[in-house]
Amino acid sequence: MSSFLFNLLLKPAAPPPNGAAVQQPHIPYNIDWIFPRLRRPNRLWHIASTGVIGLVGFFSKIVIVWLNKARVHNIDVLENALENRPKGKSLLTVSNHHSCFDDPGIWGLLKLRNVCNKNVIRWSMAAHDICFTCKAHSLFFMYGKCIPVVRGGGVYQPAVDLCIEKLKLGDWVHVFPEGKVNMTKEDLRFKWGVGRIIYEAPDLPIIIPIWHIGMDDVLPNEPPYYLRMGKKLTYNFGNPIDLSALMERLRSSPVSEEEARKQITDRIQEEMMMLKQETERLHSEYVKS
Repeated sequence: MSSFLFNLLLKPAAPPPNGAAVQQPHIPYNIDWIFPRLRRPNRLWHIASTGVIGLVGFFSKIVIVWLNKARVHNIDVLENALENRPKGKSLLTVSNHHSCFDDPGIWGLLKLRNVCNKNVIRWSMAAHDICFTCKAHSLFFMYGKCIPVVRGGGVYQPAVDLCIEKLKLGDWVHVFPEGKVNMTKEDLRFKWGVGRIIYEAPDLPIIIPIWHIGMDDVLPNEPPYYLRMGKKLTYNFGNPIDLSALMERLRSSPVSEEEARKQITDRIQEEMMMLKQETERLHSEYVKS
């Protein structure tokens, strides 16, 4: 959901030309008021969020499960974490980002009681300059449990802080560690924000990697921007990543926070690359079948 609305309405901005100076992030709309509301949701937020999450969740299931041909592997890992993890135990999912419909599309695979439940569904960071450009859009994505992140704003910004706070509460947070829609599908270096989120979480969350193929066939990254049907899609939910040994070593050794974030992020990327290879094989078999 983080970029879906925008891409149905507007053409994505072109990247800066090679050699162009990198400018500081521009914030076209004041997003400061959003964080207190997400940090301490009031009764109106809960009512509105129930409606938005239910509507978007059901729509995602229609598109992915009923109108396309999804082959899903190992989703029980995520369903089990959503329904059976100990109370107060946080959950962090990470996935590749190939289409603006990745979120909410992926979650359409979940049981209806999970995908349409605002108390279960994830918190996710969404680009401030795409999803939070005016009051109406900001309210919609805020009620959809999206947190405005300033791309290029670094690891120390309110969006990352809030993700850590949500993990402290035992919630589910989803992260796209590539930091953008990877339209070329190259192996991008993961952003260190995911490393900070894990490192500063008071209790190591359950970390579930996800790799998917075909979402950019459902909603292409080039015009015309409309949802397609009948596409073969592959989703692979990996087993939880065990970082307990790494975290114990980092906390007992005199490494800087920056080095700790790097090592955690590198480990997440290694696990994701292995899952990518497996998913590509599974998808190739599916396409040929």
